[in-house]
Amino acid sequence: MATNSIRLDQELVEKATIIAKAYNRTPPKQIEHWARIGEIMEDNPELPYEFVKQAIIAQAEKDAGKLESYDFD
Repeated sequence: MATNSIRLDQELVEKATIIAKAYNRTPPKQIEHWARIGEIMEDNPELPYEFVKQAIIAQAEKDAGKLESYDFD
C-alpha cells in the first residue's frame, strides 16, 4: 500500500490518538477506520451505523476465516 503525507487538523489527530489507544490502534489506523466508515455511510445513506459496523466486523471475520456455514433446515 502506498502512503502519502497529508495535513490534518490537530484536534482530529488528538482525538484519533485518544480513541486509537482505547481500541488498541495507531492514530493513523484510527483515522483510516473513520474514513472507511464515512465512505460506506456516504455511499449508503439509508443504512444505520450499527449495520455498517457489523458489516465491517463480518468482513474481518470472513478475512480471518472465522465464518461458519448456516444451515437453513
